[in-house]
Amino acid sequence: MNKLRLLWLATPLLFACSEPAPTPAPNDRTADSATAVANDTTMRAGTDYHSFSNPDQIKVTHLDLDLTADFEQSVLQGQATLTVDRIQPDAKTLVLDTRELRIDKVTVEGEPVDYQLKAADPDLGAALEITLPEQADKVMVTYSTSPSASGVQWLTPAQTAGKQHPFLFTQAQAVHARSFIPLQDSPQVRITYSATIHTPTDLLAVMSAANDPDTVRDGEYQFDMPQPIPSYLIALAIGNLEFKAMGERTGVYAEPQLLADAAKEFEDTESMLEITEQTYGPYRWDRYDLLILPPSFPFGGMENPRLSFITPTVIAGDKSLVSLIAHELAHSWSGNTVTNATWRDLWLNEGFTTYLTYRIMEKLYGEDRYNMEAVLGYQSLQADLDSLDPQDQILAVDLRGRNPDDVFSDIPYEKGALFLRELEQKIGRENFDKFLLDYFDHFAFKSITTDAFITYLDKTLLTQYKDKLSKQRIEQWIFEPGLPQNAPVPTSDAFSKIDSSRQAWLAGEVTAQNIDTTKWTTHEWLYFLNNMPGSLTDEQLAALDSAFALTASQNNEIAHSWLMIAVQNEYKPAYDRLYDYLVSIGRNKLVKPLYRELSKTPEGKAFATKAFNQAKAGYHPLTIKANQGYVTQ
Repeated sequence: MNKLRLLWLATPLLFACSEPAPTPAPNDRTADSATAVANDTTMRAGTDYHSFSNPDQIKVTHLDLDLTADFEQSVLQGQATLTVDRIQPDAKTLVLDTRELRIDKVTVEGEPVDYQLKAADPDLGAALEITLPEQADKVMVTYSTSPSASGVQWLTPAQTAGKQHPFLFTQAQAVHARSFIPLQDSPQVRITYSATIHTPTDLLAVMSAANDPDTVRDGEYQFDMPQPIPSYLIALAIGNLEFKAMGERTGVYAEPQLLADAAKEFEDTESMLEITEQTYGPYRWDRYDLLILPPSFPFGGMENPRLSFITPTVIAGDKSLVSLIAHELAHSWSGNTVTNATWRDLWLNEGFTTYLTYRIMEKLYGEDRYNMEAVLGYQSLQADLDSLDPQDQILAVDLRGRNPDDVFSDIPYEKGALFLRELEQKIGRENFDKFLLDYFDHFAFKSITTDAFITYLDKTLLTQYKDKLSKQRIEQWIFEPGLPQNAPVPTSDAFSKIDSSRQAWLAGEVTAQNIDTTKWTTHEWLYFLNNMPGSLTDEQLAALDSAFALTASQNNEIAHSWLMIAVQNEYKPAYDRLYDYLVSIGRNKLVKPLYRELSKTPEGKAFATKAFNQAKAGYHPLTIKANQGYVTQ
């Protein structure tokens, strides 16, 4: 995810174990097994502690969906037909993950079979245990979702750009696919899928599958995903969508009101695709299209294969925030093709993808931009290192007994990328690019653990470059908190000039109007604002606002940084804009820091509560969950 995508700044302005003691078998991990997990002090690499499913016994290999979107009831209803492979020939029970699903019946070849929906865990949902007859390799579950499904958001026409039609979108990462499909909701289980989606006839459905830009809008849409993917990459959206091509293999879906601006903003996507292929091997997913979602989408972007879901908050008008597109595209290699096996291993997705993002941006927009974005990413990482507990600063983080959404911070993203940057610097960029090319090919369409990655390093880089690389240091990067001594520190000459301008203004040597910002990029503005001292006077804030119209900025990243300064200093002239910002944007990365800062004073908390209560109906469930602790309930 983009980050998931929970980034502090726009990306990339921007998410050896000994043999362990036995743990509960996957199909024994019901809500009552939390104590057993907590008492098991040794983590088992490759065990998914966030899934009840039993792919080691019976594994789902293909999913066929037939769903109807009921906008009046806010439910998806229909059938999921699962094709299974009996890994253990005598296994009789298939265990699926669900969350708040109403199970109507379970059948094999039209005949009912026994099933049991176990007690629910608040973070993981409920196990669905199905008794399969001998020789059965397909089972159909007839079900419907809850209106409050954590992975589905239903928007009224008023919450869309066009104000005329409703909108639906799903968000499955990390463990929310189980809220709209009964399946083995673990990233180590890769499946192909097909789907038939029924909608109102005036709406278009799209999925993370093969989409036909010329399909007839008739209320019934067919999809096929021939490459095996993990469940968190299954995605659906339904709305008043139109399509515009941006290149031979790239295009954008959006509401008509956003389509032209989005296509112009992201017109370099085809070039990004070609540049990435030149270095890291062929694009394996046929097409790469974008879907622009309503502003309630909780992340910057989500790398759903063939169709990345994108927030409209990155349409800045000057391509300054398109690193997010590069990031979601890069996931087509690192994350979608080579996937983390468990959420402990998320850094294998996000660290590699963030590293690739920097490289794509450098190739397309030059070294200066690469350096500026790397510095901003490093500063964002430092902020997380200052605020996170040591156990959450580890790349291969222990998430047992926790909500897997907790893994998303700058640690898997920026620390992971910095680790790879060190490897690059030690063995040379050309050699490291060759390693990544081979790595993506070797593990293509596989889900791997951190331990598998280290084993691969043992056989490759650690063998080839014994004089340059140390396994001890590599394990320090992966298994210890913080950063190793002498870790790479990105620098930018452009930012040195920004530091001089800021210091001269703070010292009263120049007025705000006399700072020459005519050639500043968004990155320079962010660096200028993000590195202001914590305390500024009303006079200083008014001077900045008067000179640069910061309160009125329509760049959502610059506005975010300015509004943070306004909240920290209680600069009231910006509070009307702050209120509008909070109620009009649901992207968690942009609103959460503002709610958190507002909650530090009684007056600020009252302001936050008022804004949150107005915005809540349009926020995604993940945004509500992330911010409700900062407001008065």
